Amino acid sequence: MTKKIKNIIVLTLVLAIIAIIFTGCSKETGSVKDEGIKTSLDKIKDSGKIVLGTSPDYPPYEFHKEINGKDNIVGFDIAIAEEIAKDLGVKLEIKSMEFGGLLADLKTSKVDFVLAGMTPDAERAKEVDFSNIYYNAEHGLVINKKDIDKYKEIADLKGKNIGVQKGAIQEDIAKEQIESPQIKALGKVSNLMLELSTGKIDAVVVEQPVAQAYVKNNDALHATDIVFKDEDGGSAVAVRKENEELLEAINKTIERLMKENKIEEFVINANEMMDNE
Repeated sequence: MTKKIKNIIVLTLVLAIIAIIFTGCSKETGSVKDEGIKTSLDKIKDSGKIVLGTSPDYPPYEFHKEINGKDNIVGFDIAIAEEIAKDLGVKLEIKSMEFGGLLADLKTSKVDFVLAGMTPDAERAKEVDFSNIYYNAEHGLVINKKDIDKYKEIADLKGKNIGVQKGAIQEDIAKEQIESPQIKALGKVSNLMLELSTGKIDAVVVEQPVAQAYVKNNDALHATDIVFKDEDGGSAVAVRKENEELLEAINKTIERLMKENKIEEFVINANEMMDNE
């Protein structure tokens, strides 16, 4: 046998061994990937809890209420979140924060999902994934009661000081549909209503159920008949990108609740809780 043939045989054996090693590694890796890597949904179920991020200053979606001497975060968003947790077989943990920080905390895994009357517009959809729409509401305008005769249509708001929740869809709506507005964006709707009550701003753009909620509890405020167009429309649940399993589970809960007419029931219950304050 020549030296050249021996070298060929040795090289062939080496390549065969390398192929076997890589095949084994590949199978092992596939096994680890298939059986060892857990999804976010798996981790939630293993932990026994799911963490909700919300901004509880947006009644009837989410708000604070004292029950039996203890402060609680309630609202129809919270009722939906409780149903999601129940269907997953885990407990619900609520983390309160300003609206503008919700998606940042979601993306950094400080919360598992967000329910906060959030509209799934194109910009937000670049950062996170959204569930199916669970509720549709029109956007309205709250003014000081003394200005009832002053603001009858959107054109009357030209150049006025308009309050909006920072980071919310109403900020874009006000900029696009009101001529030359002076926008004041604050983190909490409650602070906007305080500014409105004290005459520091002229009006606040919010969803109509929220407008009605604040007007009920403040005689100085008035919800107008002015309605703003919203092509994106509706509220949805936000989850981190590529959390398909969790998103699918949330959509199943939403579908069930809509079929059972539970969401409208939750809206009514939330409004009744506000009436009883």
